[in-house]
Amino acid sequence: MTAITERTVVGVVGAGAMGAGIAQVAAQRGHAVVLADAFPAALARAREGHAKAMAREVEKGRLARDAADAVLARITYVEGVTPAALRAFEPCGVVIEAIVEDLAVKRALFRDLETEVAKDAILATNTSSLSIAAIAGACAHAERVVGLHFFNPAPVMPLVEVIPAITTAPAVTDAAKALAERWLKVVVVAADTPGFIVNRVARPFYGEALRIAEERIADPATIDWAMKEHGKFKMGPFELMDFIGNDVNYAVTCSVYEGMFQDPRYRPSLIQRRLVEAGLLGRKTGRGHYDYRADAVLPEPSRHQATGRQIVERILAMLVNEAVEAVRLGIASPHDIELAMLRGVNYPKGLLAWGDEIGPRHVLETLESLQAEYVEDRYRPSPLLRRIVRDGGRLLP
Repeated sequence: MTAITERTVVGVVGAGAMGAGIAQVAAQRGHAVVLADAFPAALARAREGHAKAMAREVEKGRLARDAADAVLARITYVEGVTPAALRAFEPCGVVIEAIVEDLAVKRALFRDLETEVAKDAILATNTSSLSIAAIAGACAHAERVVGLHFFNPAPVMPLVEVIPAITTAPAVTDAAKALAERWLKVVVVAADTPGFIVNRVARPFYGEALRIAEERIADPATIDWAMKEHGKFKMGPFELMDFIGNDVNYAVTCSVYEGMFQDPRYRPSLIQRRLVEAGLLGRKTGRGHYDYRADAVLPEPSRHQATGRQIVERILAMLVNEAVEAVRLGIASPHDIELAMLRGVNYPKGLLAWGDEIGPRHVLETLESLQAEYVEDRYRPSPLLRRIVRDGGRLLP
């Protein structure tokens, strides 16, 4: 495999928000970029978005006009993802896929891509929750396929998860890490399991908030207020779901749930399913958990201090438990789990350190109380959490 340098041509398939953002990052770091999409309108939006982004950089004094123009000139826009169109990727040393989260579609693309690029080119997928091994399985040379998961917006968000499949060559993993670091990203390595680090560990932030709302313990406005006021999160779970898009958040939840053999920890919510069915996807459609239309009045939370603290305690116990379980199962190192949640979703504290601050015994007792009340495996404590409490140890080594 040829080493990736600034002279390496980078290919990106998919010109939506993620793909366009990744292409911009690569071009700003000096690479020639080939960006393709099946839809001309998506390419037009990407081109327009790149021009606006560079204009902002110039306006803010971060780039000279000629440097901004050079970034734009490095991006070639290709219409189509047919085998004929994919020939444009022949000079690429790495190609990053950022298309729809559909395994069959991704496998077909990788099968076609493999025949058009050099034998030593790396093929990466930006999937947020699908199996890297399953995508790589479509290729004759699965050893060169790796997960390279950026967060939206890619030019702004610092974290990249590198996910080797069981078939990925170690040299490919190392090259993917080096590439993301060259692009000044914070890199963590995750096992090829549903949701990787962030989308797995963060599931209770949304799922448990939805459960609390389903049970009418508190409404979304109150839950969001509690998580911001007492938990110090920058956004509440319902605000964040509306920002991400309920369709996107629901799809990731379903993917993790099915990928984990319907483990009740990750069960989707009927509230969110109904919103998706109704097309109430959040900010992008004007309505979601909240109404964002011009004449709408946002609901006031019930600022009951005791209830707020109970909400935070319940959701946080689930989050800490999920982080501990990720350590137990070798999803990532404790350091990378902390880093991923701090830099990928901007949590106020790393979950393992936060659990130590609360006290592992208190986290365990909260979960045991919930499990006794609901008689559900959803609230089962991690065996590692039990061992740590028994031995008087700490969650963060």
